[in-house]
Amino acid sequence: MGDWLRHHLTARPWWMNAMMIFSAYMAVVYVPWDLFVKPAALDEEVWFGIRFHGAWAKALAVPHWAIYAAGAYGFWKMRPWMWPWAPLYLLQVTIAMFVWPLLYGPGGILTGLLFATVSAAAFGGITRALWNARDHFQPTASETLRERYGEWALVTGASAGIGAEFARALARGGISCVLSARREDRLAQLAHELEARHGVKTRVVAADLAREGAADQLADTVADLEIGVLVNNAGFGYAGRFDKLEPERLRDMVSLNCLAPLVLTRRLLPAMRDRDQGAVIFTGSVAGCQPLPLHGVYAATKAFDNLLGEALWGELQGTGVHALSLLPGSTDTEFQAVAGEIAHGGEPPEEVVETALQALGRQPSVISGWLNWIRANAATRLLPRSVLTLVAKDVIEPQTPEELR
Repeated sequence: MGDWLRHHLTARPWWMNAMMIFSAYMAVVYVPWDLFVKPAALDEEVWFGIRFHGAWAKALAVPHWAIYAAGAYGFWKMRPWMWPWAPLYLLQVTIAMFVWPLLYGPGGILTGLLFATVSAAAFGGITRALWNARDHFQPTASETLRERYGEWALVTGASAGIGAEFARALARGGISCVLSARREDRLAQLAHELEARHGVKTRVVAADLAREGAADQLADTVADLEIGVLVNNAGFGYAGRFDKLEPERLRDMVSLNCLAPLVLTRRLLPAMRDRDQGAVIFTGSVAGCQPLPLHGVYAATKAFDNLLGEALWGELQGTGVHALSLLPGSTDTEFQAVAGEIAHGGEPPEEVVETALQALGRQPSVISGWLNWIRANAATRLLPRSVLTLVAKDVIEPQTPEELR
């Protein structure tokens, strides 16, 4: 527990920790009491120094609650959107602290002006400090990915979808890329694109990581490079009723989704730890957060990836190596076609990768997309497992060809 607290409290300056705790208190204790317990006749809310009473006060307490809840979450996760919105809200408070003593403060004009000046100066100082703290919320703005993690990355499943977008994002950050997948022609096209656009080096390694020994062979192939980022992205799904699916394809899925990232991480992580610099990313899935009928083996493999990544995050605390489990939902890639699903909407892979790189080094796992976050957390925490499983089946069934149900 002490390590957990130290990890989170050292992520920001002490005065931001104080603001985070205050925001949490307001969101969890004070504003709910104000809304639901305090009589309307006694209620009072202040915006820009103007007092509101009764029903108006109750109504205006709602945005106050939303702001404090967002502030507590934003400070906890150090979200980029906190700048400029947090200092702008504090600017409103600063204005209120100047206006309120002049309009409603005790004593004469001079006393009110004195209180207004002192309080506005205090809150103005905090506002200015928060305005100048932009880099705390966007640490990569002054530090490239290459400076953070090293010269080379290995991206598996790089021929399309999320893997290709990871390679593009890493190359934009100045990192040279080893691109691995089965389709060598697509890898060659991507390599040419990255070299031409970003001036990085590339290496193409065609490999089927579902085959026995292929992950070790890939690790041997990159042994001459200092791999600073490993993106375990290669994987596929296989939709349908368990007893109707081909056994060999199921074995391949377990090998590719579970065994390959395990072997590659075990081979490459020791050198990262020796250098005290690096990152390992597992492309898991929200499917791995729950039992998923008609996608049961896939969900189980992704639970493996999700939990392994989070466990390594815990082991690597206090080092310069970061681990992250990325949990996308439906994504607009070739996944649906390869898995044999009926086509349905999905999040752009560029957004998934952006979410991952923003979270890398800050948290053990990240779910891409607010709707996916709500589904994964609300359902798994509120519903009994039996109900959750049947609800999941109802969701997956329309996406599964009728002959495989």
